[in-house]
Amino acid sequence: MTGGEAGSVEPPPSRYVFEPELAEPGQDLVAVGADLDPGTLLAAYRAGVFPMGLGTDGAGPLGWWSPDPRGVLPLEGLRVSRSLARSGRRFEVTVDTAFGDVVMACADPSRPGRWITPPVARAYRRLHALGWAHSVECWRDGELAGGLYGVAVGGLFAGESMFHRVTDASKVALLALVRLLAADGEPDRLLDVQWRTPHLASLGVVDVSREEYLALVRRAVSLDPPAAFRAGPG
Repeated sequence: MTGGEAGSVEPPPSRYVFEPELAEPGQDLVAVGADLDPGTLLAAYRAGVFPMGLGTDGAGPLGWWSPDPRGVLPLEGLRVSRSLARSGRRFEVTVDTAFGDVVMACADPSRPGRWITPPVARAYRRLHALGWAHSVECWRDGELAGGLYGVAVGGLFAGESMFHRVTDASKVALLALVRLLAADGEPDRLLDVQWRTPHLASLGVVDVSREEYLALVRRAVSLDPPAAFRAGPG
């Protein structure tokens, strides 16, 4: 059965309900437990929540997060330096051609701050197969140089992780993602990056309150996804 997204398959609904608006201001962790079934993940993103394990390197128990404040990248606010613009011309950029490889690279055990466990990786591969999770890849000389992945629900793109093997490759992937989201001029699409870090702030990421973020999500998920994400599973 196809769902509300062009080309995507709506999974069975989750038995879990996420209500981050009931959390105390500044409380990022809003629930513990549940599962990583496709329907649960989509219910979470539609409610403004995402999963991350509470244990070492992302191990269980499973936590559900709605940061307050929340990091978002305004589509018109990406800061592109001259050096980044030059770097962009040195990569080939693709969409959804190597989703599994991007997730595997993001989950590399040698990376500091690792949190993507094998069950999490499998869960997002299932979402990708259903047409909801997507990757942007950067290639150089036929080799995967960097990329990112996340979940697209309507006009929301919830970024999950990025990596690079060549300098600036992940930044170029982010630049490509912003251009995809902004390509047809829809101003209310939303690019969520979870938390605003100093690195992301240098690229234009800003903080918004949870209340504001949830309002943005409600609007964004009602929109059409960008054309690049409408092909569906396959």
